[in-house]
Amino acid sequence: MSSAYDYEFTAIDGTPLPLTTFKDKVVLVVNTASKCGLTPQYEGLEQLYSEMKDKGLVVLGVPCNQFAGQEPGTEGEIQTFCSTTFGIDFPMTAKVDVKGEDAHPFYRWAEAELGEPAVPVWNFHKILLGKDGKALKAFGPRTDPHDGELVGAIEAAL
Repeated sequence: MSSAYDYEFTAIDGTPLPLTTFKDKVVLVVNTASKCGLTPQYEGLEQLYSEMKDKGLVVLGVPCNQFAGQEPGTEGEIQTFCSTTFGIDFPMTAKVDVKGEDAHPFYRWAEAELGEPAVPVWNFHKILLGKDGKALKAFGPRTDPHDGELVGAIEAAL
């Protein structure tokens, strides 16, 4: 497997979500949770998406319950929470594991590409993909969506 385009998630509504959907876009893949101290990052992620989607940025939310059980809800509950609390308009996947033996294949690929920095250590870890589907850089959970380094990397990739 040579790029993120070789992988597919299931969308939060249960439909297939191949990453080829985002071909020629810059994608920020973020593992998310609804009951985390970092959950307010949803607001910044939605702002970032809103500000930059017309330039070619996609934010992809990937709900995960691996960190202190902070995403216990069903896909429907997650979707409702995100839309009513934060007005989330960016695409989201069904809940998956992002680390360990049962990690989604995309996350295993990202680790092979970027090494240890690509392995989520908590909710709201970010992986930036270029327009060609290559893994560019990983950002830790505490990296604010409007952090200068993150925004600079996105703008350079666009």
